[in-house]
Amino acid sequence: MSDLVAIVYPSEVKAEEVRQKILKLQSEYLITISDAVIAVKTGDAVKLNQLVNTTMTGAASGSFWGLLLGMVFLNPLLGVALGAGAGALSGALTDFGIRDQFMKDLASKVKSGDAVLFLLIKSMTSDKVLNAIKDAGGIVLTTSLDEKKEQHLRDALAAATQAKAA
Repeated sequence: MSDLVAIVYPSEVKAEEVRQKILKLQSEYLITISDAVIAVKTGDAVKLNQLVNTTMTGAASGSFWGLLLGMVFLNPLLGVALGAGAGALSGALTDFGIRDQFMKDLASKVKSGDAVLFLLIKSMTSDKVLNAIKDAGGIVLTTSLDEKKEQHLRDALAAATQAKAA
C-alpha cells in the first residue's frame, strides 16, 4: 500500500529541490515513489508540475501508431497527424498517480506563491530519507502515514524551519 505525503514549501524552487533529492534517493534504492507532483498556487489558480507529461507521451505514442496505420492505407502523414491528435487527447484525459483534482483542492488552501510537494510513496527507509530532506524544512499539509510516523516527520521539518527563522 502506498502512502501520500504533502509538504508545503515557500517557493516552487524549494519544492523542486526537494523533489530532486527524493529522485536521487530513489536511484539509491532508499525510497520508491509512484508519483511526485508540485502544485503551485498563483493567485486563485493552481498549476500542477508533474513528473510525467501524459499529453506529450500520448501524442508520441499516437504518432507512432498513426504512422503504422497510415502506411497500411498509403497515407502516413495523415496517419501521424490523426494519431498525434488522438494520442494527445487521450493523454490529456489520463490521470496518473495522485488524482489531479485532489491536489488542486488541497493546494488551493495554501497562500499564494507557496508550492506543495505531493509524494506517493510505495516504500522507504524512513530515517535515511528524513535525514536527507529535513534541512529543507517545510510544513506537512497532510499524510496517510500512521500518527507516530507523521509526528516524527512534522517534528523534523518544523525543527529545520525554526532553525532557519532564528
